[in-house]
This record gives sequence, structure tokens and C-alpha cells, in this order.
Amino acid sequence: MKRILALIIMLLIVGSGIFAWIQRTDQNENLLYLYGNVDIREVQLAFRQPGRVAQVLFDEGDFVVAGTRMATLDAQPYQEALAAAQASVQVARAELAKMHSGLRPQEITQTREALKQAQALAHRAEHDYVRVSKLLPSRASSQHDVDSTRAARDQAVAGVRAAKAALSQAEEGFRKEDIAAADAQLAAAIATQDQATTALADTELYAPSDGTVIARIREPGSMVASQNAIYNLSLDHPVYVRAYINETVLGRITPGAPVQIRSDSSRKIYHGQIGFISPRAEFTPKTVETTELRTDLVYRLRIVVNDADPALRQGMPVTVEVDTRPTADLSAEGS
Repeated sequence: MKRILALIIMLLIVGSGIFAWIQRTDQNENLLYLYGNVDIREVQLAFRQPGRVAQVLFDEGDFVVAGTRMATLDAQPYQEALAAAQASVQVARAELAKMHSGLRPQEITQTREALKQAQALAHRAEHDYVRVSKLLPSRASSQHDVDSTRAARDQAVAGVRAAKAALSQAEEGFRKEDIAAADAQLAAAIATQDQATTALADTELYAPSDGTVIARIREPGSMVASQNAIYNLSLDHPVYVRAYINETVLGRITPGAPVQIRSDSSRKIYHGQIGFISPRAEFTPKTVETTELRTDLVYRLRIVVNDADPALRQGMPVTVEVDTRPTADLSAEGS
């Protein structure tokens, strides 16, 4: 009886082991392992304006948050340019206001009095011409005198017409075309002022997002051209994994599928999802040393790491585990 009981217990243990092995085998068949590298995006920070570097406020390894001022240029040339642009705007605005206002009352009065003076001269010239002309038959005056007084009369009449036109212009104000030209000059001066304001603001360099300084390229006193890098900034988020998959197993994964990520440097398991599958095949990168693998055509994957931390560093090799079971099976297992 004891032998039968021991045999039954042994059969149960063996059966449990076989069942567990079968389950584990089935589970392993559903797991797909990919191998890749951590891909953290970097930004080269540079000024949009040339100048002399005044301050470089951070060193390699420093963490910065978005909006932090990281470096400055000598701002004096740009401050002076802005002051000149502001003065030009004031001049253009005053010129436009003057044209809209027209001439001053005193200037209009002056042109009106000039017209009266021209009319008086014309009246005197007409009187002299008539008097000399009447004396010509009696030879009390000569033809030369007549011609001279006629020219003086005509000149005086022309003076009257000019004085009337000047008065009309003074009372009407400046032409619409002149006002439009002055308005355009003011707009151009304002645009130049805006450019000077932007250039002055560009003498300060700010972090575009949270990250870690991985290279400090310039020092205070350096002369830099526009777009010369001052820092290399490693962005903390987002963190990706770049991996490659063979065409034969490409159908087992889909964008959005959850993954687990492991590195050789720690036992921590990171979580993420497949964010991008390249539609174009390419040869395995040269970083893969095996000759056979380097000749395979593969598809590039981008995997988004949801819970990345500073332990994941640029270029670090990682293993990506993808559970290729259908979503319904995963949901049933979770419940």
C-alpha cells in the first residue's frame, strides 16, 4: 500500500513538472526578443546672432530645465542698434503726424499775405502798363517803355497765380501720395526696430527642454558666428530604443504593442511600446559584428520607453522582449 501511494505521489510530481515545462515552452514561443541600443536625442544649442560670448553658465553633466538661460553674448552692439532703430521710428512717426496735421496756421497766414502782396504788385503793374500805353501815341513814351511795363504786368500776374496755388496747397495740406509714403516709411522703421529687438533677445541662449549638458563647446570671450554650437544638450525625454527585426518575424509585431526592456547594467525592467516600424528594408548596421547578420535585410524599429531614468544612457545595448500573443489572450491573463 505504501508503495502504491509513493508511486502515485511520484507520478503527480512528474506530471506537474511536465505541465509546467509545457506551459513555459508555450510562453517562450510567444516571446520575441529584439536587440537594440538606447537612442537619446541631442540638440546643438547656438546663438542666432554673431558676437562675443559673455557668459557660459553650465558645465558638462549639469541638468537644466526648459527655459533656463544657459549663455549670453555681449549685448552692447545690439542695444545700440535698437536705440538707433527706436530713434528712426520717432522721426518717421513725427513726419507722418506733421503731414496729417498739415501746415501751421501761421504758415497759412503767411501764404495768404503773400497772395495779397502779389495782387497789389499786379494791380500796380497793370496801372503802369495802361498809363504808358496811353502816352505812346503822343510819343511821351517809347515802345520800349510799353514793352517793359507789359512784361512787368505779366510777371506780376504770374506771381498772383503762384501765390494762389501756394495758398490752396497750404489750406488743402499734403497730398495723399506723400502721406502714404510717410506711412510706409514709418512701417519700415518699425520693422527695423522689431528686427533689432529680436536680435537683442537672441543674445541670450535658453534651454529648449529638460536635458543634460554633454558638451560645453565655447568659453567666455570667444567670438562666434551665428549657428556656432555653444552646448550639446542630451534631452531627457523622450527616450527611444533603436532595434532591428528580421522580415521573417515582422508579422508578429504591430505599432503600439507593449514591450519590456532590459539592460546589462541593472536588473530593472523598463516598459514601453513599439512606436514606429520602418516601411523600408535595410542592411543590418555595422555595429552588429557577425558577418552573417550584417548581410541580412532588416526593418528598423523605434521603441518608446515610458519609464526611462538616467540609468539608460546613449548607445547602451538593451534587450527588448515582445509578447506576441493576441491582445485578447493578454487581457484574459491579466484578469
